[in-house]
Amino acid sequence: MRLLFLGDIMGRSGRSAITSRLAGLRAAWKLDFVVVNGENATNGSGLSAAHAKLLLEAGADCVTLGDHAFDQKDMLSFINEEPRIIRPLNFAKGAPGAGARVFEATRGRKVLVTQVLGQVFMKRAFEDPFGQVEQVLKTHILGGGVQASLVDMHCEATSEKMAMGHWCDGRASVMIGTHTHVPTADAMILPGGTAYLSDAGMCGDYNSVIGMEKAEPMRRFVTGMVKGRFVPAGEEATLSGLYVETDDRSGKATRAVPVRDGGRLQPSGPSAT
Repeated sequence: MRLLFLGDIMGRSGRSAITSRLAGLRAAWKLDFVVVNGENATNGSGLSAAHAKLLLEAGADCVTLGDHAFDQKDMLSFINEEPRIIRPLNFAKGAPGAGARVFEATRGRKVLVTQVLGQVFMKRAFEDPFGQVEQVLKTHILGGGVQASLVDMHCEATSEKMAMGHWCDGRASVMIGTHTHVPTADAMILPGGTAYLSDAGMCGDYNSVIGMEKAEPMRRFVTGMVKGRFVPAGEEATLSGLYVETDDRSGKATRAVPVRDGGRLQPSGPSAT
C-alpha cells in the first residue's frame, strides 16, 4: 500500500497548498491512503468544520488533530458528524469524537489511524500515551484485521516520539511525530518494520517562525514583551511529511521517504529519489 502523511497544516497558506496540490500528488504517486494533520489549519489554532470539509474534499482520507483539537468551538459537535476526523486518544475523558478508527483504502484494504498526545514539555498533563496506544494496537492487529496502521504522536520531545516509535515497532506500519512544525531528517524503517520520522514538519510558509509571521515572535524573544497577536505567515507553503510503502500481507513498511513539495524547502519525495 502507498501511504502519505502530511504534517500540521498551518493557516491559509497550508490549506491552499493542500487544495491546489494534493490531488496531483495522489495521482502522480498512486496513493492509496492520505492522512493530514489539521491541528493549525484555521488561523493557526485548531480546525473549523468548514476547513475540515475543505481538506477532505481536497483528497485527504483522514484528518488528525492535536492539543488544539477543540480551539474552534464548532469542532465539538462536527467531530461527531464526521468520522474521518481523529482527535487524540488521551485528550480528555468524555471528549467528543474518537481517537482511533479503521478506514477503507483502495481495493477494500483496511487502515487504522490513531493519534496520541505526549506528556513531556506539554502545557497540560495528559494520560499515559503508551498505555493508550497499546490498547489500540492490541485490538487492531497489523497484518490481521488491518493491512496498515498509522500512529500520529503529537508532542514536543523528540525523545518521547522516539520511544513511542520503538514501542510501536513491528505493530504499526508508521509512527510519525507532529506538533513542532520543524521537519526532522531521521526518516527510517525500524528493525521490526515500522516506518518512523520524529516530526513531519508543517504544511505552511517556512519564511516564518514555525509558521507565524516573524515580527511578533522575534519581538517577544528579543524584548520579552507582547505587542501583537501571532498571525500565520502567508507566502507559498511547503507540503511536508512522509511517504510510506507497505507490504499488504504483513503490514510492515518497505520504503519511507520524506516529502517536501513546493515553497522554500529542498524538494523530496518518492519521485525525487
